[in-house]
Amino acid sequence: MKNLRIFKKKMLKYFAKNLPCCSLRIFMYRNCGYKIGKHTYIAEGLTVAEKLEDEDNLIIGSRVAIGPNVTLLTSSDPNNSRIRPYVKIQRGRILIEDDAWLGAGSIIMPDITIGTGAVVGAGSVVTKNVDPYHIVAGVPAKIIKKVEMP
Repeated sequence: MKNLRIFKKKMLKYFAKNLPCCSLRIFMYRNCGYKIGKHTYIAEGLTVAEKLEDEDNLIIGSRVAIGPNVTLLTSSDPNNSRIRPYVKIQRGRILIEDDAWLGAGSIIMPDITIGTGAVVGAGSVVTKNVDPYHIVAGVPAKIIKKVEMP
């Protein structure tokens, strides 16, 4: 039963990644168990890397924009490498709050919160939480400025 559930989730993620319609992609990702708010846009090529036994490890708010080829890592480890006992294994939930924007090709590491209205620049690697209404960019991502709202 568990193996069937894991297989189903892997297949849903595989097909969702390149579907031509955003609403179909979101439908498939929701069926993987991810929480996704209303009016969210997910471009083609989203990769969610995780240990499949994790639950509630990805929460995406409303009106979030996720650019093409974004990678969300809820789990990161060296798998079967001999270095496994000597390196930090990272696992944790990713929370993307309402109105955030993840630029194309950005990478979000495990256990990260992207605050409300935050912007992650294209190609950035986010290793620390991003405060609400801040713009970050770079490798690793650093604060560039605040989002100016009237």
